[in-house]
Amino acid sequence: MPADLAGTANAVPAVVRVGVERAADRSSSGIGFEDVTVAYNGLVVLDSLTLAVNPGEIVALIGPSGSGKTTALRAVAGFVRPVRGRITIGPRDVTNVAPHARNIGMVVQNYALFPHMRAEENVAFGLRARGAAADVIRQRVPECLRLVGMASYAKRYPRELSGGQQQRVAIARALAIRPQVLLLDEPLSALDAQIRRSMLDELAKLHRELPSLTVLYVTHDQTEALTLADHIGIMRDGKLVAFGDAQSLYRYPPNRFSAEFLGRANLLPVQALVATGGGMARVRFRDGAFVARNHHALPDGGECLLCVRPHDLCLAPPDAASNALTATVKSVQWQGDMQSVELDVDGHLLRVSCAPMHAPPSPGAPLTVHFSATQATLVPETMVRG
Repeated sequence: MPADLAGTANAVPAVVRVGVERAADRSSSGIGFEDVTVAYNGLVVLDSLTLAVNPGEIVALIGPSGSGKTTALRAVAGFVRPVRGRITIGPRDVTNVAPHARNIGMVVQNYALFPHMRAEENVAFGLRARGAAADVIRQRVPECLRLVGMASYAKRYPRELSGGQQQRVAIARALAIRPQVLLLDEPLSALDAQIRRSMLDELAKLHRELPSLTVLYVTHDQTEALTLADHIGIMRDGKLVAFGDAQSLYRYPPNRFSAEFLGRANLLPVQALVATGGGMARVRFRDGAFVARNHHALPDGGECLLCVRPHDLCLAPPDAASNALTATVKSVQWQGDMQSVELDVDGHLLRVSCAPMHAPPSPGAPLTVHFSATQATLVPETMVRG
């Protein structure tokens, strides 16, 4: 049986089936976590999660395996019950509501299509399980298949579809019941890189066509999160350690873990923070000094980390006020349209992403790199408390 919500309703009595003909209140389709804790046999796997997903936005939860991101999604779906806290969809408290009564759609990483059903039958399954009228099914199924670009594949069985096509059918099935909320659990992880990129474009297009649909997207892939999400939550050890809009979280990570997990980050320990005005600060590293953004308003005189992304390190000064740093080359790797250079700076690894060099430096050679003060930011070691 499929793991998505369409598959949970086939045993639901008709008297409690969701009326799919009734239009969902899209203005109240947000998701709320209020101090939600989930434990298995006394082991806490989701710890006091408080988070708001606004109606109509895509929020991605990312983090390593075991960080609690999938548990958070399953709690919204109703597959796990919190030991503390409450979960809301719109104004409704759904903490103790059965999964089939939450009006949500869910897509998982292994597609979970019925192999003996054609694509159109898979899409219709959730509607039939919820007692939808025949004319609603006849209208809704081709409409959803067109939405995901699979109208011409309606008569095919899953075995006759590629992985990406099967995932599109799974998304169409989730959308057919017109959910208030769409839950995506690692939906692209089983696809190869080229198909994954194509599916990212399709998901972005889908949300443009359904702007009122609220999406909670769980992934371990930072590129997926940065490409699709309006806001990103970073999970670690069952806790939410960072949350913000995608660009701000990437540019100004609030702690070491966030900087390292969301995009590659070069982090150097620096000292003697001195504010210079305009949201900038001067810090000391070795015998030199750098100027960087102090977005988090860290206090003077402390220690912190200087964060600069690999593509923001240049071999020539980007501006007159740029910072300069001399290091030793560890390795140079050609990657087609990019060259990755690894440097050693007093035992700290520094990565540079640049255009291919005609005469790349040899391992052991000194190399000076530059970075603009506005492209570097100061990061505390631990969580910034608002």
